[in-house]
Amino acid sequence: MSDKAPRLLGIIELGGYPNFAPLYKRLGFDVELVSSQRKAQAALKKRLPDVIIAEYNFQSDFRDRTSNLETLMARLQKHPGIRVICIHQPEHRTKLDMLRGRFPVFAALPLPVTEPAMESALQRALVAAD
Repeated sequence: MSDKAPRLLGIIELGGYPNFAPLYKRLGFDVELVSSQRKAQAALKKRLPDVIIAEYNFQSDFRDRTSNLETLMARLQKHPGIRVICIHQPEHRTKLDMLRGRFPVFAALPLPVTEPAMESALQRALVAAD
């Protein structure tokens, strides 16, 4: 990474976990938060982050995919240096593992996500970037 602050894109679609924005900022990230995958795609057109925090939301009713993340992850294949941290429901771990078989997910954090778990994943992401 360069001398400027690492960039973090947080995609908060459903929530249900603490607001980690103060943690992101304390760790030195330049933070952008969006509320949908559509807005995340728009944000990626403007600038690429170093880290993405995204929820894995399994959707059995999608015709051509299993979750909200396939489109995002497919786009990120062109940018392998971006580290993706997924937040997921523990009962969807098997489905997430299938996604991870196709796309690189840096870390997967089951709900309920604690600040120490998120901080640890982010610290590892920062080290991986060096």
